[in-house]
Amino acid sequence: MKNNKIALFVILLSSILLSCSSKAQIYPDKNWSSNQNPEAKGWVEPEYSIFNRYVIDSTNITGLVIIHKGEIVFEYGDIEENSYIASCRKSILAMLFGKYVENGTIDLNKTLKALEINDVSKLLPIEKKAKIKDLISARSGVYLNGSNGGDFRRYAPKRGTIEPGSYWLYNNWDFNLAGYIFEKETNSNIYDEIESQLAIPLQMEDWDKTLQRKNGNLEVSKFPAYHMWFSTRDMARIGLLMLRKGKWNNKQIIPEKWVDEIITQRTSYKEAQKNVPVLKEDGIDLGYGYMWWLIENTDDYRLKNAYSAQGALGQNITVYPEIDVVLAYKTKSDYRRRNSIQTQMKVMKKAIEIYNPN
Repeated sequence: MKNNKIALFVILLSSILLSCSSKAQIYPDKNWSSNQNPEAKGWVEPEYSIFNRYVIDSTNITGLVIIHKGEIVFEYGDIEENSYIASCRKSILAMLFGKYVENGTIDLNKTLKALEINDVSKLLPIEKKAKIKDLISARSGVYLNGSNGGDFRRYAPKRGTIEPGSYWLYNNWDFNLAGYIFEKETNSNIYDEIESQLAIPLQMEDWDKTLQRKNGNLEVSKFPAYHMWFSTRDMARIGLLMLRKGKWNNKQIIPEKWVDEIITQRTSYKEAQKNVPVLKEDGIDLGYGYMWWLIENTDDYRLKNAYSAQGALGQNITVYPEIDVVLAYKTKSDYRRRNSIQTQMKVMKKAIEIYNPN
């Protein structure tokens, strides 16, 4: 009888915990819901107003949302208009890989030689040893110019001196080739995959496939950049999907194991800053996973285990797992006013300073 009572207690306790968990896992349907009393959830004044003033006065951000437990607790500017998201595209591509890595269509250990990859400037024998996983972790050891700019290639070692996999450098050649290989191995278009894997199941409000287009100087490299256009509120859905380990409502959209792989450290912040000294000036120490930046070396519990998709001019999706928060913000590409990298890092830190549940 005693054992039966214990078993019944365990069953009841499990049911309560599952019930609490399901209540906490809020997802938007066709529209985001807004928390009508964010202060009760720890989003406090005067920090709330101070952050709003900071965004207006000290940044060029044109749209920003903070999501807490699946609901909007802070909103600023135009969060509906689709615009260019710069290098956040790379983080989205990383998510698309998961389905095909899991089913064996993409083998991350496949080399450029096996894939018969070459470019306008021919690859060296040592460079052909690079694997797909080296490309998506920015560790290929191939320092060719990408078809578009906006990377740290100026810090590159001499070609042919680095063993693939042994050295980190953020170089668009890696990322553009990763997009080419993704399409080659899957026989599918990146934008079709975004629509089927993300836009439709996440019920994105603003996704428009007709806006998406590739670009680049193909005389420099034959691998174009797969540029993307999203709205701020749809970027927040991507962040929430990552926060929920690839799950949306009751469906696993991205394999949970792959989400963990994406945000597993491949490069420490110390190595990143050694190889690219300018990263020391950012105000947040960032390591690198599979095309996602990892926040490291912080004593702020709200920032622990956080990770981020980042793009030039002021495009950002940051996930804070310890406090169940997603930050998404962007600057319209036609605005023509930049947010410095340092400003972007400040926004990432200041956004969660509003949150104080004690």
